[in-house]
Formats: sequence, structure tokens, C-alpha cells
Amino acid sequence: MNGFDYIVANDFDRAWLNFELDLPLKPDKSGRPNPFYIERPGNPIDELTDALLAPFYRPPKFFFSGHRGCGKSTELLHLLGNPEIQKKYWPINFSIREEADVIDLDFRDVLLAIGGRMFREYRRKGGDLPEQLLKELYGWQGKIEKEVSTILEGRGSEAELDTSINAFFVNAGLKMKLEPATRVQLRQVVETDITGLIAVINHIATSIYAKEHLIPLILIDDMDKPNLDKARAIFHDRREIMMQPNCAIVYTVSSALFYSKEFDAIRDQAFFLPNIYLHPPMQPDAHHEEGYQTLRKFVYMRMASDLIEAAALEQAVTYSGGVFRELARIIRTAIGRARRRKAARLDCTDIEWAATEIRNEYRRILDKEDIKLLRKVGENNHLEYNDRMRPLLQLLALLEYRDGENWCDIHPVLRKLLYD
Repeated sequence: MNGFDYIVANDFDRAWLNFELDLPLKPDKSGRPNPFYIERPGNPIDELTDALLAPFYRPPKFFFSGHRGCGKSTELLHLLGNPEIQKKYWPINFSIREEADVIDLDFRDVLLAIGGRMFREYRRKGGDLPEQLLKELYGWQGKIEKEVSTILEGRGSEAELDTSINAFFVNAGLKMKLEPATRVQLRQVVETDITGLIAVINHIATSIYAKEHLIPLILIDDMDKPNLDKARAIFHDRREIMMQPNCAIVYTVSSALFYSKEFDAIRDQAFFLPNIYLHPPMQPDAHHEEGYQTLRKFVYMRMASDLIEAAALEQAVTYSGGVFRELARIIRTAIGRARRRKAARLDCTDIEWAATEIRNEYRRILDKEDIKLLRKVGENNHLEYNDRMRPLLQLLALLEYRDGENWCDIHPVLRKLLYD
């Protein structure tokens, strides 16, 4: 969001902006945390950071996941600002949405995105690559273009190799994203020479390291959006290929993969970002103060305390289930109602209205078997890895927590639907 000032809101207009559901919390240019960033208790991003800073023989690959709205993108951006990470790595963060169609994603799309983004970002930041490498890339580009005639239209008479290669990656990515026919053709061509694409990625990474004395670190966001079958095909069936690039990579992966047998393929390199722990198992009315304080801070860093009654804030935190985006959605919906009734601050009726709106959304999509399973989990808080539970976890109808052992509970807004 260009030109956005991260300041505490003193009115509902500004608060509405501050609770944007996908507000990017980037560190500043010096690496200092974003003003809205919240340190969460027992943050698993610290484990991932330690793993990246540990010695290794080959650049590591990690798999990072968590439930929708739990703050994965924010934590990756925070990791980028870590001074120790910046001393060791030349980091590149991007969303796979910018490079490919996330609904129809393939391992070849991901590899092409890694190579293309690494080349483009390094050149964009003024980095010089050896002429020999540019010639090798140009040769590989020509080989691909010969097989896929539509992949690079309008190249014209561009003389410089790096300009032509940059245009190739830009246009290839765009066509992979928007043109299904070209996507299929390009995948077929890449499949016949996957070692060639890996070699291209590795040559770019090695050249960056030789120039900068920093290891390229690729953090790919939104890789958790493809469905389970796509995730299996990329990270289980093609796991060995995805580990081949000679650069450090953090892949975000679907939480559904963590609830499948295929998780075993990535277990040793996986990190999961749980929801904020708000109450002990089987005690939904008890309050874990550290979790509540974390989410109160989330609100008060965005909105002045006199814009919301204390009781309303407690109610909003409870209804959020410990999910940052759910809390932002509740507050934003409540702000809309408070403005319509021309109120000066949010009260419990506004929060209840927002919770009812979310509950009504679930009412439309949950069937009788879902309701039965949700009631069972509400009674025992057991986390079972089965096909019926997996979509409910992805819908956030069920929420996972970790307090030593992992367990789950129903989304708090559903209690009235299930038990009243």
C-alpha cells in the first residue's frame, strides 16, 4: 500500500483503513519492525530464523504454514528485516500470485518463477551478472523460444542480453499466468529439460553469491493457496526437484498438507504458525491472559482506546479465536455498524453484530455432518487427521492451538449455532 502511514486511528475513518484485512506489515528500509507488528508468544518464526542462521552444507529449504489469517505473510516480512538474516542472505520475497495461476499451479511454474524473479530482482537493484552467464541464459532462452513460439512476442531488436532475458522472464510469467494454452505448451517444453531449468537457477544464484558474498534467500508467499492435490503434486511427488535450486528457499505451503500422510515428506523442515492461544483445552470460558493481551495490543496499536469499550474489546478478542485476520474482520464490521448508528465508539452490540455476520456465513456452508463433527470437537477438543476434519480447519470452522500438545476447538462464533 503505497504512501500508507502506520498511525493509531483517532476516528472511525482511519480505523477502517488500519483494519484492512490484507494490510502488508513491511519493515522499514533499515529493517526496523513495522509499527503495527506484534510480537506473538512463542513465535515459531524464531525457530525458522534460527534454522536459517544455522550452518549448512547446502542452502536449506523450509516449509512454512499456518491457518488462513494467522499472520504468515507478516512473519515472513518480519524475518526479512532481521539484521542477522540480512548479513547472511540476499533476500527476495514475492507472492506466487504475481508469477503464476495459483488455482492451476505446477512445480514447473514455481521453478520458472524462482529463476525469473531472482534474475529480475537482482538486475532491478543494480546487480551486474557475468557476461558468460548472460550468454548461457540467452542460449537457454532461445532453446525455449524455439519450442514455444508464442512465449515472447514483440522482442524486436533489443540488443542487450540482460534486457532480452528480463523480457523473456516477464512475458513467460505473464503468459503462464493468463494463457492456459501457452502454459501447457511451456510446461511440456520445460519438462523435457528440467535439469536445464535447474541449471539456470543455480547459475544465477551462484553468480549473485560470487558478487555479493550473500546467499540468495527466496521467500515465496501464497504457496498455501493451491488445493491439497496441487500441494501434494508439488511438495510430495516432486519434492526432490523442489530441493534442487542452489539457494535458500522458504516455501509457504497449505495447512491441509500438514493434515495429510504426505506431510511426512517435509516433516523435518516444516514450521507451523499456530493461532494465538486464548484458553486451555475444554475451558472456553477461561482466559489465557498472555494471548488476550497480545490481541488487545493488536487493536490498540491500530485504534485509540476511546474508540472501543473495554468489554467490547474483550468480546471481540474472544470471538476472534486467536486469529489476527478474524479479529480485524470483527472490528472492521463493527466499525461499519457503529458508523451507521452514528456512535462515538464500539460497544458490545456492534461486536455481537459482527459475530452474527460471520456465523451466518458458516450457516450457509456447513452441512449436517459438519455440524455433527463440530459438536464432537467442541466436546473433546481432539485434533484428528481425517478427510472430514481437514476442510473445516481450512474454513476456520475449527481452529488449532498448541500448548505443548496440539489440540483444536470450534470457532467461537459457532457456539450459538451449535448449542443454542
